[in-house]
Amino acid sequence: MRRPALRLLPLCLAMACAARAEDTAALPGWERCPAASTLPLYRPLDAAAPKREGASTDISAEHLDVSKQDVTVLTGKVELQRADQWLGTDKLTFEHDTERFATEGPVTYQDRSLRLLAEKAEGDQKADELRLRGVQYQFNGEAGNGRADDVLLRGQEGTLSGGTYSTCPPDQRQWEFAASRIVVDQETGMGTARNATLRVGGVPLLWLPWIAFPTDDRRRTGLLAPTLGYDDRNGFEYEQPIYLNLAPNYDATLQPRWLAERGLMLGGEFRYLGRRRAGTLEATWLPSDDLANRDRGLARWRHFETFSPHWYFSADLNHVSDDQYFADFGDSLATASISLVESAMGLYGRGLGWSASLTAQDWQIASPLLLPGSEPYRRLPTARAQWTRPFADWLELGIDAEAVRFQSAERDGGNRVDLRPYVRLPFGGAAWFATPQLAWRYTAYSLDDSLVPPGGDDAPSRSLPVMSLDMGAFFERGFELGGGRYLQTLEPRLYYLNVPYRDQDDLPLFDTQPLTFSWPGLFRDNRFGGADRQGDADQVTLALTSRVLDAGDGRELLTVGLGRIHYFEAPRVTVPGAPPLSDDGSAWVAEASLSLSPRWSLGLAQQWDPDSERTTLSAIRSQWRFGEGGVVNAAYRYRAGLLEQTDVSFALPIHRSWRLLGRWNYSLRDNQSLEALAGVEWKSCCVAVRVLGRRYVREFSGEQNTGIYLELELNGVGSFGRSTARLLDDAILDYSR
Repeated sequence: MRRPALRLLPLCLAMACAARAEDTAALPGWERCPAASTLPLYRPLDAAAPKREGASTDISAEHLDVSKQDVTVLTGKVELQRADQWLGTDKLTFEHDTERFATEGPVTYQDRSLRLLAEKAEGDQKADELRLRGVQYQFNGEAGNGRADDVLLRGQEGTLSGGTYSTCPPDQRQWEFAASRIVVDQETGMGTARNATLRVGGVPLLWLPWIAFPTDDRRRTGLLAPTLGYDDRNGFEYEQPIYLNLAPNYDATLQPRWLAERGLMLGGEFRYLGRRRAGTLEATWLPSDDLANRDRGLARWRHFETFSPHWYFSADLNHVSDDQYFADFGDSLATASISLVESAMGLYGRGLGWSASLTAQDWQIASPLLLPGSEPYRRLPTARAQWTRPFADWLELGIDAEAVRFQSAERDGGNRVDLRPYVRLPFGGAAWFATPQLAWRYTAYSLDDSLVPPGGDDAPSRSLPVMSLDMGAFFERGFELGGGRYLQTLEPRLYYLNVPYRDQDDLPLFDTQPLTFSWPGLFRDNRFGGADRQGDADQVTLALTSRVLDAGDGRELLTVGLGRIHYFEAPRVTVPGAPPLSDDGSAWVAEASLSLSPRWSLGLAQQWDPDSERTTLSAIRSQWRFGEGGVVNAAYRYRAGLLEQTDVSFALPIHRSWRLLGRWNYSLRDNQSLEALAGVEWKSCCVAVRVLGRRYVREFSGEQNTGIYLELELNGVGSFGRSTARLLDDAILDYSR
């Protein structure tokens, strides 16, 4: 009689599959749980193992008993191997007529994704049925593990009785999910659990009589983790995202948000993806705000589409219902201080030595402090093109061109064409460079009536040369200090700029403002942004930079730079409201950074005006990183007439699992805290709890708001409460490192 071949036991742990749907064990920031109390790997994982489909099963044992015609008994180190699946037991009995089998003694199993230990196993190959009793399982390379009293696998369906799951060690169950009965259908990839309980610290936190969940990574419609919070402006907040799986290439998320002081806000996001295109459509709508007595909302459309290897289309269109929206609903100082909302779309192209674009840009006022008409001009449209080509190692030709139509609902506009052809001669060697450049800038306008002065020209133009010479050298020397080997560089740089004066007072100011002066400003060919003004210049920049590097690994330990612009002739071109320029030269600019160890750094920037003999800008920043997740940041920022602030933030480990969190951003100029945050975080390898209190400036008037944030994060499940990750990353530099 032919003995039928044994098939490897078809293992399917429903509890494991269900719990892994949102497993975050591999995400940064989660330390690995100690594995001493979990199941060990029974044998090394084989990444090159063949596919299971069609693979044969190899059986080995110390003894094989075939004395009975209808029964085969294998004893002593019984092993079954098929592809990546391996099973081991002490004794296996197989009945040929009924095709039933049973083991005696513990059963161990391992494949590429999990490993388990069961007290016994029995099954029926005709019925495609397997029952495991007293199961303990562990995922490979992940922290997920658990137990089950009984596992019944029949075809594509698995049933667990008394199943548990957690990412915590078995003897340190800081959180655990348990259910009295779980049924999983592998064909649909869905499971159902009855009498399900989530315990945190042994305390039942959530109980559900019935719940359905996915068991694989297929997208499905369902509820996402809710968000809770409180602040003294909106009151208690609750948001319940609902995910809608509409098609393989597009989906949607509904985000109803209850604000106790304002009402129900409806929000949503629609995403789509194609071979050449992708985008999102977002919107929020709060009908009849209880505080503002009007409808509130926001809409945003982002789209990206490629047409060829050289051309693509991009759009980012935004609209808010009113100028108080971000102040009322923003959750940070940066969001609440948004004063302008930009919308832009365009066609872009690029290739070897060229780029081109055709774009449109619009602005909406989002601050009550800005009057109608104070927003930038609309650009409807803008055409840009850049082209450059080297003709030799020392010769390069190019042109920058732009044509714009400026429009405004409150003001007259006009057209502008700006052309800038140039020739560049990049000479240089291993330790020096010298790059003379000659450009010609031509700018012409076609103006609407109100912008033309009496008796003036409605088509003014400006034409002038722009000449520059950029040259520098690199010197270096090695030295030893304290047993270490270091490399010091000395990098002098000279930049000469000559632009003749042209009277430009009759030209409009569509998009031009003075650029903020800093170290890069020492080497610019125009001190204005935009094409409406080209600054005159007969000046030279002298700058010197020195660096100290570790000769072993190249790490930069110290950088010091000092530079200043000297005017041979005082600049005359200006714009209304711009600060007056010196007759002699710019402020001295100094920058330095120090990093004597990978855990400590210091940066400084200083500008000193010799005419007024005062500091115009000062910035100091320092960071100290220590221990496991410890960081302290401190900064001071000063700009004459604009701001003077201090900023201190920290994450201080006070125990293996505890960190104190805080930030204090204070305006010395206004004698007011801009943001004060304090909280505590408790984090183990599988649970994190954060409690934060925050007071910050939320309105342009300086009114402050208070918020309270509570978040419970379970590794392997998700988080509950108000999400704090983005808030803490913005407030504390390197919080998540």
